Amino acid sequence: MAERRSRPRGEARRELILDVALKSFAENGFHGASIAEIAALCGLSQPGLLHHFPTKAALLAAVLEYRDRIDAARLEWSDRPRGLEALRRLARLVEHNTHVPGLVQLFTVVTGEAVTAGHPANAWATARYRVLESDLAQALSHGITDGTIRPDTDTRALARQIFAMMDGLQLQWLLDPESADMSGLFRSYIDAVIASIATGE
Repeated sequence: MAERRSRPRGEARRELILDVALKSFAENGFHGASIAEIAALCGLSQPGLLHHFPTKAALLAAVLEYRDRIDAARLEWSDRPRGLEALRRLARLVEHNTHVPGLVQLFTVVTGEAVTAGHPANAWATARYRVLESDLAQALSHGITDGTIRPDTDTRALARQIFAMMDGLQLQWLLDPESADMSGLFRSYIDAVIASIATGE
């Protein structure tokens, strides 16, 4: 019985740590974030926090996985959208991201840091781009197969361009949210992409 009672508390505490750490990494980056400060904000001692996440790198990895789960749920990517619907779904995700600036900031800060050699998020960032681009290229290829996307479309190059546009707009929006209409600009871009590759069938 004791084990059943403690497990929900442990899960709730882990969730709290991830929420607090997400904000800290987003605001301070990996090197600037303090394990001691995160622990204090969670009402824990530093050893208490390290019981759940033995190193700062392990905590960052868990935070990034947590963020990706949130994004995957919002994107509803589990049902593998095909063809032009994948692009429309990305536009909806960007619109939603305007309501979660902390998640956008975490991604932007950590990805920017991850280009440095030896950064603990380097492998995550590299793998993430490869997976996202591969999944979107595959979704677009299905559109070629079903006749809704032009057969001369370079799906992999287009996927890379789309994520570059998304991430560039996120950076501009974080720097100047009053003048950068991230959602509107991205939706206009996706509409133009669809117009250029759709067969009209």
